[in-house]
Amino acid sequence: MNKTHSIHPELMADMVRQGADVERTLKILSLLDTAVDANTEGSAASSSVTLPLEGDPRIMDLQNLTILRVPRRDLEEFFSRFHLPVRLLEQIETHRNEYQLTRKLLYKIGIFLYPYTAYGVLNGGSATTYGDSKKNQALSPSAYELLREDFFSQAEQCKNNPKGITSAYFEADGTAGPSFLLLKMRSLLIHALEYRLLSGDYSKPILPFFQMTSDSTDEKLYEAYEQYREAPLLAELIQETHVDPTKALSAKQGLIGALTHSSEGLPRRIFDRAYGIPNRGLALPGGHGENFRILAPIYRQLHEQGIRFVYLGNVDNSGYTIDPIELAYFALKHHCEGSEAAFEFAWRTPVDVKGGILVQDATGNFTVGEIGQRISSDQVQTEETKGAHVLFNCATGLFSLDYLLDNLDSIPDKLPIRVSDQDKEAGKYAQAEQTTWEILGLMKKPQIMAVKKNKRFIAAKMLLETFLASPRGIILDQADNVDAPIKETSRLLRSGLQKLLVEEYGFKQEYGHYKPRGLAELRDFIQF
Repeated sequence: MNKTHSIHPELMADMVRQGADVERTLKILSLLDTAVDANTEGSAASSSVTLPLEGDPRIMDLQNLTILRVPRRDLEEFFSRFHLPVRLLEQIETHRNEYQLTRKLLYKIGIFLYPYTAYGVLNGGSATTYGDSKKNQALSPSAYELLREDFFSQAEQCKNNPKGITSAYFEADGTAGPSFLLLKMRSLLIHALEYRLLSGDYSKPILPFFQMTSDSTDEKLYEAYEQYREAPLLAELIQETHVDPTKALSAKQGLIGALTHSSEGLPRRIFDRAYGIPNRGLALPGGHGENFRILAPIYRQLHEQGIRFVYLGNVDNSGYTIDPIELAYFALKHHCEGSEAAFEFAWRTPVDVKGGILVQDATGNFTVGEIGQRISSDQVQTEETKGAHVLFNCATGLFSLDYLLDNLDSIPDKLPIRVSDQDKEAGKYAQAEQTTWEILGLMKKPQIMAVKKNKRFIAAKMLLETFLASPRGIILDQADNVDAPIKETSRLLRSGLQKLLVEEYGFKQEYGHYKPRGLAELRDFIQF
């Protein structure tokens, strides 16, 4: 088989003009060629996977964690390694050769790990699809019709803007709330304030904010951050904590070329007839899994600065925030057992019928698989009746930076490449993408954090979903023509978001609206 992918000069020039990374596109073709030779391209959909069994020690239900037992020597080495205060160690009860850590102590340990922790956001592209009326209407025609006026008043503002700077929620009267990123930065600063108050240290750099952007979002995000720096939600906290998330460490994700449709046979080539024009290519995003390549210089920079743990999550998930208990638990598991990362998965709810779930292959290794693609709906239902768990991917990970640095050069080529056929205005072509969370399948000792969906995974792929999760969604409750599952989803997500606004984002309710607490109130609100 000929493995040489020659490119016509006109196609090469067109790809460069569109901003596509030709070298990376050719590398992807080479990796797909190898998969064809090994008869594995597309095999993920038919490979044998099962659901995890009840009692799997790799799955920790954080809500039910009351006591964590750690060998004395391990915990004392851990405290020494991360320079944690001895006075905290002295508060921990011992039993034989073990320390017994309560949730309250784990919370404090997590806070003391903030100088070693960074918080990263994967920004999507522009929010054009997010506000597309046809795609939103398809989610629930009845809910869409009920919220039509609200939808159109916001959809126009979303177009051609990064989703992260659009409103994360809407008040009961339809008023737009702060953006996804503004809330995330406020949460980060509140956690920074926790550290300053608990430690008394106001000088040490903590919790750097980093991000992956794209050519279509980078400039607008930068402009927004310049305004955020003076915003009432952040300004007072920035001054108090000496932490400024608006000065983000940032790297832009490039584009890769579309590939030929499967109907043209294998091996694939670069798609070269976009809109029916010879030697016209099509530049597309390569998926968030590209972050391990794009952000590699930032990961190395953070490590040089002393960072050892990095949070990573999607911009449109309002539940994606720092959890000190989770951080402490994973850091201890990394220190004691060599765990490479922790990933959040939410227990199945009645309305969860599609999406990425936790599965294990024939060797017992965990990974993420889409229902209907890697595992059938029938198999999920059958295994669930036998006691297996269904856990949905929350797209949130907490990584050992030591692990990432040791593997940054190999992860981009080992991470699975998912190729999907498309039939759109540009023609019949294929899109190749890598998913961040499939890195789970490359690890030997990952930790799975089982969490509540309405606390940690309030995601919005469509603008209508944001309305459903917002206080504004209350108008669905009394609507006779809205389906019961949609109402149930809205109530579940609304309760979670409203709790997050108070407990995580530092708001309080006043006259039917959520208002931010001032610095003095936040100091009183923070409890240890």
